[in-house]
Amino acid sequence: MQINIKTSEANRQRVTDLTNRIGGSTRLSENVVARMALTYSLSKGNRLSLETDLQDSKGKEYTDQILLGKNRSLYIALVCQHYRISSTDGNLARYIKMHLDDGLDMMDKLFQQNKTYTGLDFLFDEVEKGIEALEDADVPLTSVANNNQTIKKGYFAGRLGVTVGYDIESGEQLTAIMNDVQLHTNAHVAVAGESGSGKTQFALSLLQQIVAVSNGAVNFIYFDFKGMQPGDRPRRQPFFDATRATYIDVPQTPFPFNPLSFIDNVNSKNKIQGISKFVDIVMKYASRMGPVQQQQLKEATKAAFDAKKNGEYPSLSDINDELRTVTGGRPGTLTQIMDSLSELDMFAPATDVKNSFLNQNYYISLGSGLDDSVRFTATFLMINYIHNMFMNMDDAPVEVDDFGNPLQAIRYVFLIDEAHNIFREPKSRAILDTMLREIRSKGVMVVLVSQQIEEFIQADMDFSANCANVFLLNIKNRNLKLMSRFLGYSEKEGLVLARSMEKIENGQAVTSLKEFKRGELMKLERFNK
Repeated sequence: MQINIKTSEANRQRVTDLTNRIGGSTRLSENVVARMALTYSLSKGNRLSLETDLQDSKGKEYTDQILLGKNRSLYIALVCQHYRISSTDGNLARYIKMHLDDGLDMMDKLFQQNKTYTGLDFLFDEVEKGIEALEDADVPLTSVANNNQTIKKGYFAGRLGVTVGYDIESGEQLTAIMNDVQLHTNAHVAVAGESGSGKTQFALSLLQQIVAVSNGAVNFIYFDFKGMQPGDRPRRQPFFDATRATYIDVPQTPFPFNPLSFIDNVNSKNKIQGISKFVDIVMKYASRMGPVQQQQLKEATKAAFDAKKNGEYPSLSDINDELRTVTGGRPGTLTQIMDSLSELDMFAPATDVKNSFLNQNYYISLGSGLDDSVRFTATFLMINYIHNMFMNMDDAPVEVDDFGNPLQAIRYVFLIDEAHNIFREPKSRAILDTMLREIRSKGVMVVLVSQQIEEFIQADMDFSANCANVFLLNIKNRNLKLMSRFLGYSEKEGLVLARSMEKIENGQAVTSLKEFKRGELMKLERFNK
């Protein structure tokens, strides 16, 4: 549909006068000023009436290309969204004309009432209003764009077959092709089992095999929220050796990245959204803070970014220094948590893009002696960083192998042990739920390990439903309805499950995997067997 319109007779001269007024200092052409008038009117939020607000068509004529230019679809989308009409609506051109005339009228009155007001004043004021609107907008749980991201991560496109266990009666080895999309809608894994049931050794075996099968192309983080006890380190050493994993004991050793480097520090809009998301995470997990502290942290973060040159990122310490200036050095909950994050050196001051931690294997133990606000803030800064890094990468391809099976390429495994700590808080759940749904197309497996089924199945969301590969080990609460829901079993399959759970022992499990007998027990694979 071609959109050729004429302004009102009164606006024939106005558009020329406004171009001289604005273009004199900015060198903007008349058609650009017309576009500004259109969007200026739309920005006021008023819905005009075609019956009462449509002016005559005796003025300046604009062809479709001259008026809307290369961003034609964007201007049309703004009008369609404003009036909730389709782009094929017969009145679309009349709506555009109506707002063009309205914008020219308003801009002319603004300059007439402010004789010293310049074109640059107008542009700066309106750009600042747009920035403020972005800052005040709700922070999305989804990732934010980062067109300046330089970190790359390869993938493994072959059959990711791992031994998950053995048939109890025959001893037959049970292998699952984790990235076969015909069998599994995603590669995510949920493991529920009480202490001593074998879930940790199963998780370690899973990671070790994935590294071996992919010849190191798939990397991982094993995130231990509760923290490793001192006596456990020697028992984990064979796993570290087998996977070449680096052990990080936070805060004695920092997370191996700067959590602010997920932010696009070049594009202004993306930067504002990224800063707002960082502030939102800190505000969420530092209790007893309100709008004043939120604005202080936002100002400090913006100042820290503005102080950096040549694409460098500020550190948490840099933000903390700016925060002291913004707050006048007055102590409070916000300054306490930022002091802890920076003074404990919880994160590296810079992210090494040439030797990215995403291309290495890590076992990260989060110290149990930390304050909960610091623990949760650090945890979700990490989760947000990983989520955002992968969501700004290309999708991992799905390719058919020699046997005709479609395989999703896999890049990475993110395992969270003691995941009930993440499940217990609504905002935590929402972020993790978003990550599970979005990140699978990027070739990332998320493995959630926890003690009880009810920790996965919350009132507002079911994490097991987002995991195609579910393993139920020995547990205390054996509510059949809950167990069947966790595994995605039918009522008939639940009868077999009930019999199996009556005789289950530590080191055994029932699984949702389609390759195996539904409801029957298997002997789990273990790393230290």
